[in-house]
Amino acid sequence: MSTTEEHPDPTGAEPLQYDDGYGTAIGVGPHPEPWPEDSRHDRELLAGGDRRNVVDRYRYWTREAIVADLDTRRHDFHVAVENWGHDFNIGSVVRTANAFLAKEVHIVGRRRWNRRGAMVTDRYQHVRHHPDTEALTAWAAAEDLPIIGIDNLPGSVPLERTVLPRRCVLLFGQEGPGLTEEARRHVRTVCSIAQFGSTRSINAGAAAAIAMHAWVQRYAEIDTP
Repeated sequence: MSTTEEHPDPTGAEPLQYDDGYGTAIGVGPHPEPWPEDSRHDRELLAGGDRRNVVDRYRYWTREAIVADLDTRRHDFHVAVENWGHDFNIGSVVRTANAFLAKEVHIVGRRRWNRRGAMVTDRYQHVRHHPDTEALTAWAAAEDLPIIGIDNLPGSVPLERTVLPRRCVLLFGQEGPGLTEEARRHVRTVCSIAQFGSTRSINAGAAAAIAMHAWVQRYAEIDTP
């Protein structure tokens, strides 16, 4: 069974910037009065300042308002990552999925994962849990979403020469072993990332970022500076 997850702070307090206490403060101070008449704004943030890890357009907004706005323009790709050994890279994958505005992140295997690398971005990203690859596959089939594995395996096709489907799930294995045998049996295809040095593989978080950016390069609307 697949389930969505929310991660509320048990104290009810919104977390501050991930760099709190290190160097120059990031963010903005209290909003000058008069305050804007907009229900999306958080009065506590207006009064005390906003030091969260959000882009400027979302300063002083409530978390719920930010998520609602992101939901109006999320991209058509999903990200799934296997979690059998508490991989520390999952947080980095979630952070990148938020940056590239993935539809959802899917954690396959263990429900608990190390959120430190997510830098609080998981509060603005929909996260769904699947107990195993079979459950992920059943969910993706019901949504008519092909699963594309990302790993440097024999028989894989170069990501650089592959047109990813607009609607898809990008599936990543965990650091070290990569995609499990079960995952390989459930994917439509496996794409490899070209490497030119001596290392056997690149960091799982880096691989996820490269694959997501490949999707963004082809399908996302890029604003002109």
